Formats: sequence, structure tokens, C-alpha cells
Amino acid sequence: MPQASKTANDAHSPPSNKPSGRPRFLDNLGADLPASLVVFLVALPLSLGIAAASGAPIMAGLIAAAVGGIIAGTLGGSVLQVSGPAAGLTVVVAGLVAEFGWQVTCAITAAAGVVQLLLGLSRVGRAALAVSPVVVKAMLAGIGITIILQQIHVLLGGEAAGSAVENLAGLPAAVTNVELHSALLGLAVVTILLGWKYLPAAVRKVPGPLAAVVAVTAVSVAVAPGVERISFSGSIFDAIALPNLPDGNWRGAVMAVITVALIASIESLLSAVAVDKMHTGARTNLNRELVGQGSANMVSGMLGGLPVTGVIVRSATNVEAGAKSRASAILHGVWVLVFSALFAGLIQLIPLSVLAGLLLVIGAKLVKIADIKTSLRTGDFLVYGVTLVCVVALNLLEGVIIGLALAALCVLWRVLRAQLHAHAPAAPEMPWRVTVAGSCSFFALPRLSRVLHAVPESKDVVVELNADYLDHAFREALVAWQAQHQSTGASVAIEEHGTTAFTDAADSAPQRQDLREFPLPPRRSVLAGADDDGDAYPPLRSILRGIDKYHRRHADKVRPLVQDLTDGQNPDTLFIACVDSRVNPNLITSSGPGDLLTLRNIGNVVCNDGNEASIDSTLSFAVNALSVDSIVICGHSNCGAMKAVLADAEGTAPSLGAGFDTWLEHARPSYGALTGGHPVAKAAEREGFSVLDQLSMVNVAVQLGKLREHPVTGPTLASGKVQATGLFYDICTARVVLVTPEDIELLDPSMAVR
Repeated sequence: MPQASKTANDAHSPPSNKPSGRPRFLDNLGADLPASLVVFLVALPLSLGIAAASGAPIMAGLIAAAVGGIIAGTLGGSVLQVSGPAAGLTVVVAGLVAEFGWQVTCAITAAAGVVQLLLGLSRVGRAALAVSPVVVKAMLAGIGITIILQQIHVLLGGEAAGSAVENLAGLPAAVTNVELHSALLGLAVVTILLGWKYLPAAVRKVPGPLAAVVAVTAVSVAVAPGVERISFSGSIFDAIALPNLPDGNWRGAVMAVITVALIASIESLLSAVAVDKMHTGARTNLNRELVGQGSANMVSGMLGGLPVTGVIVRSATNVEAGAKSRASAILHGVWVLVFSALFAGLIQLIPLSVLAGLLLVIGAKLVKIADIKTSLRTGDFLVYGVTLVCVVALNLLEGVIIGLALAALCVLWRVLRAQLHAHAPAAPEMPWRVTVAGSCSFFALPRLSRVLHAVPESKDVVVELNADYLDHAFREALVAWQAQHQSTGASVAIEEHGTTAFTDAADSAPQRQDLREFPLPPRRSVLAGADDDGDAYPPLRSILRGIDKYHRRHADKVRPLVQDLTDGQNPDTLFIACVDSRVNPNLITSSGPGDLLTLRNIGNVVCNDGNEASIDSTLSFAVNALSVDSIVICGHSNCGAMKAVLADAEGTAPSLGAGFDTWLEHARPSYGALTGGHPVAKAAEREGFSVLDQLSMVNVAVQLGKLREHPVTGPTLASGKVQATGLFYDICTARVVLVTPEDIELLDPSMAVR
């Protein structure tokens, strides 16, 4: 872990001026060399199997593995990704070889590399990730099923047909004409690979695919010398084949170039992103990765190799083997090249059915049950299923295009479809409710009309509007229905809970608003049946309807938050605030149920003489019983209590009763501090606050001083067990100011200009 962190930092720091006696690529050679050997042992059989499944020359897989490791490893943007031939393009390459021949397929690979190179230079790497993951997963699953259907025929000793459908239809005949030795060898490989993970760790240090291919090949030489084996002539250098241009069908060739480029790019970028999650080193430069992949495909195509992509299996092996830099991927390519040049004859000992067994397991691993379960949970199973079936039944390109189109349609359906429902009242005196949620556009007008006309005439209605998008057409339709419904003598109230304002849609372009971080009380605009003051219902009835709305909309969401508080509370803060209805402690502190113990009184005051029972008992309960960590005193702007203190000092205060006048004794010392030049008052004046708000801030500072002198809170504050903090809530800006005994601090810099 420390070494990985060092690698990440090195990627962003300038090179050291300290002289070094060796090249930088040697710094991590102790880790990269053994990792490269492990990756080579994994890549060797996989490259051979993919070449066989693609209908390409066997050496084409090794050429691609060597080029992918050396070229993509050197030029790519991912430090630990390993590139080479991948199963994801097997079906595409097999189709191209059948349609155009091998050398034209090489030209298509090289041209696809040019496209990738241009995409990387155009810096559109991240744009290539704008593909639905479920389509990519379904595509890989479809490729896996196609490989399985193809290789079953080879494993049984026969030949695969040209399409998955034909291979499926030909299975009964293949089973009937099975070649026993081939089948047993292939099944032996499958058995070894499936059981490899259950063997001791010491055995599992050898890559499973390599062990299976070597062991079963050795057995085949002794017991089944007549089975069909890999055949080629010469070494890897003899296999180099220059590409040819297509003889006609240029349109098909161009489509093939685009298909190979896009699939290779998407698979490589997704693999690179996945590899980044496996280590803590430098992150992938996606544009550079496209340049590296494109360069590798250009070289591979020109030399007669398969298309190259980033391969997640090899990359994950590279990370797990302890690789620290791109040297591991480069060296793995070197080992492939050396082996192919010196030991090519050994490859011809491998039976085709052995590679078929290897490919059966590879294909099966592309079909992941976890992906199917995820698509079921997220509602994407339709896209997954349709894409998979189309890839298998049609071809890869058509299947992916159909899948992407269906995914786009599903997104449009989810985004544009508004949820509209009419609810009959539970009691005759209650109004009907119409709930509207989602994007309210002209697409929703037919359903809006149907739902609204389900409300009986002359019945009061409350429309609960929870929209994140609302256009003029939707508002116009709702207002028109309101006028019609009003003519029957009913009332219509609109309660807005979403992020768009109903009135804004009347004369401005619709747009999505930022989601509020905190839920606010609903805005209510009454279109009919209201009193002159805008209140449609008597006060008590309004409160009861608010409770009803809470039960319908919020109780289920609040319940999980309060279940742990059933047997008791454990707040960390005592929050002393004014009784003013405009101050909401939980809102301005982003706190929830059980977080704050709240004491509210006129002027947010405390006393230090121990004679005010309501205050003293709360302080004692908070400190001694609940062991709170902090005490907050929060004042606010335009405070009525502070107005009364100023008026009292000026002799203009109206009498509000003996009790109120007595209570203000707790706040009168704050006025003396204000007139005496308290530093908090001076700081507030510099920030442009009015005299009234200066007094409110000074009052907070004075009350903090009383806490330090109080017999309950004084000792705990002095010992540091409890911290005291002052706040001031500026109502007109909805911002909070920190108040200390000697100064103020603007917690939001935007408040500096008042």
C-alpha cells in the first residue's frame, strides 16, 4: 500500500533533482518482473484460444498479445492495464474473417486503430463512457453464449457453424456424432478450471488456464495422439501478414472499422476504469489510453494480429500479482514474443478440444448472474434481455444498436413520464387529492386530463405538485381545468413540493432547478375558494390537514430515523434559540431527530443566578443527564425581543404585561454592553448590520458569558468537557454567522457584501 501511494504521488509531482544511477523503469522491477511472468502465463493460453475461436491464424493471437503488451503498455494512459486479444471481439472477428478473409480483416483492425487514435487526440475519451452499462454487460453475456454455442461443437470433435442460431440448431447432430477422445479432453479442461479455486493456495499460484492446457495436452500426447491439434508453419515472424484492402463492399468494410473501433474503445475504457478501482496508484488518462489502444491496433493489424483491447482478466491478474508500473505489461508482451519465437513448436501439441474447453469456461464467465440480478433490481432487465437475445440471434453490432436504442427509450420514458393520480377523500369533509410527480410537460397532458376529470364536480381539491420540470403547456392545462372546476363552486389549492415554481411556467422558459438539500415547508398557491388573506382553511383545519399530509408523504421516511430513538435520546448539543417562528434550528444545522436538545424562549437568554427554573432545569438535564458535548446560543435578525429592549431604553416601549417586562431583565445587560462599545457590536457594524442586529449579536455574546458563570455549565465549560458556541441567523439572507465573545465570523463569504 505505501508503494502504491508513492506511485500515485509520483504521477503528479515533478521529477526529483537527485541524481540516479539507473533508469526509472528499474525502480519497481522487483515487483514488476514477477508480475509480468504471471500475466504472461495467463495470457498465453487465452490468446491461443481467442485466435482459434475467431477463425484467425493461431499466431495472430500471440502477435496481438505481444503488440498489446509492448505498444499499449508503453503509450496507454493506464499504468496497470494489460492489453491483448479479448473475447469481447471474438464474434466480430469471426464474422469479418468469414466475410472478407484474414488479410482484409487485418486492414480493418489497422483502420480501427486509426479511428481510436483520432478519438484519443480529439479528447473524447470520457464521452465514450456514455454507454449504458447494462448494454455492455448484456453484450458481453451475448458474446459468452455465442462462444459457448460455437465451442461445444469443437469440443465434441466437430466444426462450428457460421452463426449462433445455426450452432444451436446443430447441437443434436453434434452430440450424436461426438468424437469421444476430443470430448473427454475438453471436459477435463473444464473440470480443472472449475475446480482450480478449491485447490491449496500453493497450487493456485500457477494460473489455472495454463495448468489445465499443459496437463491435458500432456495426457493427450500419451492416450489420444490422433486428435486434431493446432497447426501452423514457421514462427511468429513467419506468421506476419501484411493487410489487403477489400475487393468491393466498401460500405461493409467501413461499418466493420467503426464497429471494431467502438467496441474495442468501450471495452478498453471500461476495463481501465475497473482497474483504477483495484489500486491506489495514478488514475487512468482515458484520452491517452485511446491513443495507446489505437496505436497498438494499427501495429497489430499491419503485422497480421488480432484486434487489441484492454483485458480485465489480465489486468486484474497484474494488480493481484503486485505490479507497480507499466513495465509489467510491457515485459509480459516481451515474454510472449520470446516464447513465440523460440518455442512455437510446443503450441502445435495442443488439441483443439483443449482450447475449446478453455473457451467454454471463458464464455461462461462472461455471463454473470450478478449482472442479471442487478438488472432485475434496477428495472433494466428488459434492456439486458433484449440486447442479449439480439446479439446472439442477429449479430453484435445490430444487438448493441438495438440495446442502446431501447435503453435510451427507457430513460426517456422514466424522465418524461409524470406520475399522476387522483385520490378520493377518506372522509366526506376532506377534499380530493391529485398527486403529480416528475417531469410535467406536454407529454403528460393526455393523462393529466384523464386524472383531473376523474374528480367529481363541486368537490374541493388539493393538487400536490412535486415536479422537477414544469412547462407552460402543463400549467396552462391545469389552470384551464381550475377555471372549469371553479365554475362548479369548488376550491382548488396547489401545494408545491418540488424544485420548480408553478408561477414561473407562466412567462419563462422551463428548466430543471437544483434540488434542495433540505426539505422546506410546501408553498401553497390557492387558485380558488380562499379567503382574502390567502388561507383556504380555518387554522385548526389547516394544521390537521398538515398532519394528514405528514402521514401520507413523510411518516414512512421519518420512521427509520426515529426507530433507534424509541427507548431514549442521546443528543450531542443543547440548542438555545429564540421562540421566533422564523428560526428553525434543525434546518439551519442540517440535523435530524435526536440530534438537538432545544430550549426556546424570548430573546434566547440564560440566567446565571440559578433562579429561573425552566432554564436551570434544562441546563442541568442537558449537562448532567444527557452529557451533551456542546451548547449553542442562537440569535437572529429583526428580533422582537431586542426591539423591545431598544424601545425600553428609549422609553417608547408599550407595556406587554408584568411577566414580559420581568423576562426582559435577562436581556437588558446586552443593551449596556452595546452602548459600552462591545467588540462584537463593532465587528457587526463593520459588516453593515443594523443597530438592532448588532444588539442581537451582542446579546448572544453576553449569554455566552452567563453560561461560563452558571453553577451548572460553568465548571464543565472550564474543564473543556463542554464547548459553548454563539450563532446569529440572518433571516433576509438565510445565512448563519458565528458569534464569539469578542468577534463575529461570516461562515458564508457571500454575506460580506450586504
